[in-house]
Amino acid sequence: MKKLLLSLTIFMMTFSLAIKADEGMWFLMHIERLNHRDMQKMGLQLTAEEIYSVNNRSLKDAIVQFNGGCTASIVSDSGLVLTNHHCGYNAIAELSTADRNHLKNGYWAKSLDAELKPESLFVRFFVRMDDVSKRILSQVDATMSEKDREAAINREIAKIEQENNEGGKYTVSVRSFYQGNEFYYFVYEDYKDVRLVGTPPESIGKYGGDTDNWEWPRHTGDFALFRVYADKDGNPAEYSTENVPLKSKYHLPVSLDGVKENDFAMILGYPGRTNRWMPAQGVEQNVKFAYPAWVEGSKLSMDVMKKYMDSDEAINLMYASSYASIANYWKNRGGMITALTDHKTVATKTKVEDAFNKWANKKENKAKYGNVISDINAYYKLTNDKAQHDNYLTGMLRGSKFAVLPSRIGSALKQYAESNEAARENMLSRLQPFIDASYKDFHLPLEKEILAKQLNLYATKTNYPLPVMVKEIADKNTNDFTAFVDSAFDASIFSSKENVQAFLENPDLSKLESDQLYKLSGELLAKYREQPEHLVKPENNFQAAFRKLVAGLRESKLSNIQYPDANSTLRLSYGKVRALPADKRNDAAVNNYTTLKGMVAKYVPNDDEFDLPQDMLDIYEKKDYGRYANEKGELSVNFLSDNDITGGNSGSPVINGKGELIGLAFDGNIEAMAGDVIFDSNLQRTINVDIRYVLWLIDKYSNAKHIVDELTIVGGKL
Repeated sequence: MKKLLLSLTIFMMTFSLAIKADEGMWFLMHIERLNHRDMQKMGLQLTAEEIYSVNNRSLKDAIVQFNGGCTASIVSDSGLVLTNHHCGYNAIAELSTADRNHLKNGYWAKSLDAELKPESLFVRFFVRMDDVSKRILSQVDATMSEKDREAAINREIAKIEQENNEGGKYTVSVRSFYQGNEFYYFVYEDYKDVRLVGTPPESIGKYGGDTDNWEWPRHTGDFALFRVYADKDGNPAEYSTENVPLKSKYHLPVSLDGVKENDFAMILGYPGRTNRWMPAQGVEQNVKFAYPAWVEGSKLSMDVMKKYMDSDEAINLMYASSYASIANYWKNRGGMITALTDHKTVATKTKVEDAFNKWANKKENKAKYGNVISDINAYYKLTNDKAQHDNYLTGMLRGSKFAVLPSRIGSALKQYAESNEAARENMLSRLQPFIDASYKDFHLPLEKEILAKQLNLYATKTNYPLPVMVKEIADKNTNDFTAFVDSAFDASIFSSKENVQAFLENPDLSKLESDQLYKLSGELLAKYREQPEHLVKPENNFQAAFRKLVAGLRESKLSNIQYPDANSTLRLSYGKVRALPADKRNDAAVNNYTTLKGMVAKYVPNDDEFDLPQDMLDIYEKKDYGRYANEKGELSVNFLSDNDITGGNSGSPVINGKGELIGLAFDGNIEAMAGDVIFDSNLQRTINVDIRYVLWLIDKYSNAKHIVDELTIVGGKL
């Protein structure tokens, strides 16, 4: 027993020393209690109330979730929104044509009338949050199955959401934290009239492409500007020419003072997903089964897309956003495999779980925690092959439009065909916009090739039972799906909008039910949603065990993590500007920033990733940096901080100790790619666009000084 206590004490001391101030994605309502004193020591000059207040304006009022997947900040009193270029990529591509290619050439609205409205884009303002853990957990008990527990929780969640939405004015979301051990509700207000104000050309906004993605040194102008519009009373409203720019409750002042090593830096944003509490065998499953399948499936889709995109600019615009999204996670998952392996993450977590298991099986803990580790490990052992299968399948569903579309439209067409004339007339008004949107942009040869190749990959690589139809085609054609796909498209209702319209005019249920694309898509999606009977009990045991593992690690103090995993709720992380070891590839004096000189040094004429516009090269030769130059007379492009971020933080403002905007987070470094699972205080870095580079690009390079004039500029050479 003494040996056990000694080993636990040593482990806890070691673990505590590894926890640094820059680790953690914190709730704003807990800042004063958990973090404020620590932040002040590092350079914060704001009160906790100035960061988060329900009744008074505060920093949180300038932070928005951008279109459900990124973060942005309000930077003027007229609703100007700053986010990443890659966050606005889809909207910019949608607003582009081959003749007016804003994605390729950039765009700057000269007036409000010239700001462009994409079809669907929204920002979400955070209003308030509160803890409802006691209320929700009072509805459950230890005798419930996980399914019954979830049902009871969902009933209470529905009541809480109804009580706080003020008649539909607000969106209310109750979220689970610490694997279902705590619950908080969040109140939001959504604005749906959001318009493009300006974007640099893709060669600047995406400089370095996939090669530089997740890498340092970096030289990317990853930003774009939008504006939020409201009705005349400042309320959310659907798009209208009568709408006016939103009068912002709070906007971030913009600092020209720049950054230096060890400066305080905090980031507010909506990190998407971390798995810091993930068990060891979950990491093992991802590294050996799930992520390799994800990487392989993504690369296949990228290769097919690229072939067609390079041949035609119109096709390039159709698929630019999809390609960028797939490519981003392709490199991310590959980097995760390497980083988690190099960090020996499985071994590290196994040691923690071994210590926990000893604690859990002590007499006073055994009834509640004794089976936790064995149930968790049994579940992962049962699901390794399924995890691999699921990632090959989802790779196909992500990459192939026609793996999904026939089933989704077909279910509506089936209902339409079975209805009487009056019901069909009523359905048509809802069906037509969906059909129009579904067939707006795609290239049939590309889609056929992706589907055939993804089916081949899926059939040949998975060690898990395939859908019946896929197996039959694979066996009949030695896993070559090309002929099947060609014939299926030739005869399908779903291969063109015209064919779908023809079905609407003459609905024939037998034709729909015999459609091979419809049948294939239905089987693929059914497989995706499948819940195998043999996994029902292990799944139930796993969910309960994982929740207990997190509760037990907190109770036993074997984990000093005081924050919940990220789940797209507003968080704050804090740290400092912090260099990586010297790197000969970076010309900067300190390896915590990069310069325009270094960017031009990477220039490769006509290269997809490292080409630059001639006017950029011309203005660089003049060295006309004006008030945006750093103290050495250079133009800083990107800089590093050691903030704890993940996907969803893209576009998050980087803020100094005075509450001023100094940069824009857009990436992490590949050496710390394991950061979603295990934080490395030595390697973890956030890559940020220097706000002075953003301003220079708007003002000097793009001649859009009227936008800079709209901002509240502080510091520097005014």
